[in-house]
Amino acid sequence: MIRVDHAGEYGAQRIYAGQLAVLTGDRAARKDVNAIRHMAAQEDDHFAAFDALMRKRGVRPTVLQPIWHVAGYALGAATAMMGTRAAMACTTAVEDAIDEHYSAQTACLDESESDLKNLIEKAQADENAHRAEALSRGAEKAIGYGLMSSAIKFGCKIAIKLSERI
Repeated sequence: MIRVDHAGEYGAQRIYAGQLAVLTGDRAARKDVNAIRHMAAQEDDHFAAFDALMRKRGVRPTVLQPIWHVAGYALGAATAMMGTRAAMACTTAVEDAIDEHYSAQTACLDESESDLKNLIEKAQADENAHRAEALSRGAEKAIGYGLMSSAIKFGCKIAIKLSERI
């Protein structure tokens, strides 16, 4: 659980880095860029918390991290190149997949894993806030929203399964 969540938070950092690299100089996207920076800062906090827990428990990171490094950044940059609505659609799709993933995880945890469960629930609450923010910024109005959302969710589910095992 810790390995896959660590990988997911790393991927989220990379998605936002790609989006910010494309959108930061766009004056029209200034308010969206500020929202993305806020979401990215929360992902940094999540990553740091999972990283600390991983070290404390002796869990190794996924060997796929170099792939998530490139893939996350590319996804973020590509969606941002399509405009802020597409960048927000990316956030919505990722957070949908992560909400489902975190819900399944917390359902499996008992009182003996309260520190992990609390961390996951905190991250999940932030991810749900990111989704709501992205929706309020026009994610569903992005061209090809349904197709893009389905493809990104599918990719997230594959990334989750791979990171659980490798």
